[in-house]
Amino acid sequence: MASSPYITAEGYAELNQELTARWVRRRDVVKALSAAAAEGDRSENAEYIYRKKELREIDRRIRYLQKRLPDLKVVDLAPDNKDHIFFAAWVTVETEEGDEKEYRIVGPDEIDASKGYISIDSPLARKLLGKKIDDEVVIEVAGQKKVYFVLAIRY
Repeated sequence: MASSPYITAEGYAELNQELTARWVRRRDVVKALSAAAAEGDRSENAEYIYRKKELREIDRRIRYLQKRLPDLKVVDLAPDNKDHIFFAAWVTVETEEGDEKEYRIVGPDEIDASKGYISIDSPLARKLLGKKIDDEVVIEVAGQKKVYFVLAIRY
């Protein structure tokens, strides 16, 4: 399944900043690579080998971002009906065990577990979409059913 093309305005800005930073870093790496190449035998030159690998990774990420950014659809408006869960919502849920967790439903390019950002493509987010406060959501994870109760929604 292809990942969703949706992204928040903040997420889009971060990806653009990353692309710019990668181009700047690439210039520095190319200079260091040229200097390492000038030192002679490249087969045993650790600096040269390291910089080649680093340049390859930078180029890979730049290519990905250049291809992905034009395809993304920025969602920067809150929905008319804020009583239901839609993209970019902050959702507080309670598990059967009584644990409360807060998640934000974001695009797959913005996932960050430390911030509580989950992909709109994740099983939990897909089940949460369209729900409202006090609704129950059941998902199956690794053969086990997990039940969540929606406590709060904010945008």
